[in-house]
Amino acid sequence: MSFKQKLSEKTGIDKKLLPSSYQIIGDVLLLKFMKIKSIKQKKRVASAIMKLLPYIKTVCEIIKVEKEFRVPKIRKLAGNGTITIHKEHGILYKLDVSKIMFSKGNLNERQRLINKIKPGEIIIDMFAGIGYFSLGLAKFSKAKKIMAIEKNPVAFNYLKKNIKLNKIKNIEPILDDNREITEKLKEKADRIIMGYFETKRRTSGASVSSTNKFLPYAIVMLKKRGTIHFHNTYKESELWIKPISEIDKLKKILSFNYKILEKKKVKSIAPRTWHVVLDIEINNMV
Repeated sequence: MSFKQKLSEKTGIDKKLLPSSYQIIGDVLLLKFMKIKSIKQKKRVASAIMKLLPYIKTVCEIIKVEKEFRVPKIRKLAGNGTITIHKEHGILYKLDVSKIMFSKGNLNERQRLINKIKPGEIIIDMFAGIGYFSLGLAKFSKAKKIMAIEKNPVAFNYLKKNIKLNKIKNIEPILDDNREITEKLKEKADRIIMGYFETKRRTSGASVSSTNKFLPYAIVMLKKRGTIHFHNTYKESELWIKPISEIDKLKKILSFNYKILEKKKVKSIAPRTWHVVLDIEINNMV
């Protein structure tokens, strides 16, 4: 019997009305209700989940994700607190799911990146968050140093806690806006991680990201030769012409040569819209 069928039998709610998927972060379960509007029914579902999955301590409804920092707006339906410790491939992430967005859909990308790092590299993580990329790179690669930049004070606080929690010594956490820090950095990077995108809505209704506006700052923070892992979102019809045209425009302004080492789809974020990553080798000429 499927979990959804068990949930239907326990709640008396038609399984067609129940959420088709959920996400577990640590001991917190997050889900979206598309067809159930009644708070009473939602709480009945949450209570049933906790009985069926005894390791779950809290059940929350995701309502939406807001603004630049991608803060989740959630409603607690059952259980206790929203602070948890999530373990993923040997890394511990402490976070408050009511304040921090955690995407398990990026797991393969985080693993892929570890294998790209060469011994002794200096890495800049431009959007460090709570350490999504930085922690794994520090623990499982031979990077010399990772400068983890984060401007959200809440996420930065958890970043520092997670560095201690994982007993990591080669991450330098920096509370700042990556667009304002270029002249403050004492050294430049062999590799830059741009693992963030802020989605906005086009008038057509499709999601679009503006992460490319941060590319000039990444170029400046890079050594004469280095690699940028550039994340952004594009409509399927724009791949791969649009991202490459954006790099070409920037090339004319900043005078650099580049080579696309790899390009891949990370995950679908909307109908015919993709979160993608491009590995770009940059040769700065000035």
